[in-house]
Amino acid sequence: MRDLERFRASIHTWAAGGEDAPAAATVARELAAGGLATVVLVEGVSDQSALEALAMRRDRDLAGEGICVMSIGGAMGVGRYLRILGARELAVNVRGLCDEAEEAYFRRGLEQAGWGTGLTRSAMESLGFYVCVTDLEDELIRALGPPGVERVFAAERDLAKFRLFQNQPAQRGRAVEHQMHRFMGTTSGRKAHYARALVLALDAPHVPRPLDRLLAVT
Repeated sequence: MRDLERFRASIHTWAAGGEDAPAAATVARELAAGGLATVVLVEGVSDQSALEALAMRRDRDLAGEGICVMSIGGAMGVGRYLRILGARELAVNVRGLCDEAEEAYFRRGLEQAGWGTGLTRSAMESLGFYVCVTDLEDELIRALGPPGVERVFAAERDLAKFRLFQNQPAQRGRAVEHQMHRFMGTTSGRKAHYARALVLALDAPHVPRPLDRLLAVT
């Protein structure tokens, strides 16, 4: 599928409603007809970066396969996207990834969009929606382990900055995993940067299950 960015923009405008929504819907339908097969809904750009990096590692050309990974800027509005992409509108395959704290939003959105009732996490997985515990950063830190994460920090020339961060009064005494998680969220763009870098550093058997299974069914 060509012009993924234009497709994403049209879907966001459509989902937001308002006077521009009908025109955006027309654009989205036209673009979707050009080879869109699946949309993967994720909460933020870091999730998108991680999934696209894993696809690259596995020699997947997502755009060429008609797959669009779409960051929706949080989970609260996921129901609107599910309705737009579902059987009553674009009728494409939809998959998804969310953090544990946002699981209820995804579950409710799926149920309200007609994907089932009383959905358990297992039932959500059968629909192609996976939950990170506690979130993507936690999954990646566990997968690599603190020494592995520090090697990535060093490769990205951030280890000295991380050491300074660890020495801040608010961070002293906290578990190193917590410090790493917080460090990745302190600067704009750093979470997305490290989502990609950490995925690229993983050994194949240690890819977090939600990412691994999501890509497998996409």
